[in-house]
Amino acid sequence: MKPLKRPVRRSILVAHVAVSVSWLGLTVGLLALGLAAFLTHDVSMAQAATRSMKVFGDWLVVPVALLSLLSGLVLALGTSWGLARHRWVWTKFWLTLITAGLSVFSLRPGIDEAAARGATDIDLVIAPSVATATYLFVTAISVLKPWGPTRRGRRLRQTQRPVRQPTAQP
Repeated sequence: MKPLKRPVRRSILVAHVAVSVSWLGLTVGLLALGLAAFLTHDVSMAQAATRSMKVFGDWLVVPVALLSLLSGLVLALGTSWGLARHRWVWTKFWLTLITAGLSVFSLRPGIDEAAARGATDIDLVIAPSVATATYLFVTAISVLKPWGPTRRGRRLRQTQRPVRQPTAQP
């Protein structure tokens, strides 16, 4: 993929950060609602919390997860960071892919089941807790950029370095 021009890269970066932070906030909201539904002894409160979780699950989880994954992929492929050049980018990609998949195929059906019952079990507290921890970790590695290049990244870096010509000694 050709490198993104600066205005395009910056626009996609802003969109990626906004969507990713939205995903984190959405997960914290799901955690709060899951806790409310799980811990309350009030049946109407549990039903309201699970119905609210269903709204989040039906309207927000999938689009936000997929937009985060897509915008991150475009940024990785359209910048010098690359997708498999640095361990932190590679780790972030796989964690995002896994959590997006779990959101679509596990969290959302669990929310639908809880909303149908009007109550939740510990699974809908654990899932958003793990997701929140994962998104905080992904955010941290995005900021800190730890580790180093992958083997592929080191190999690409060596092939892109200009070859130094030995200088003649007088």
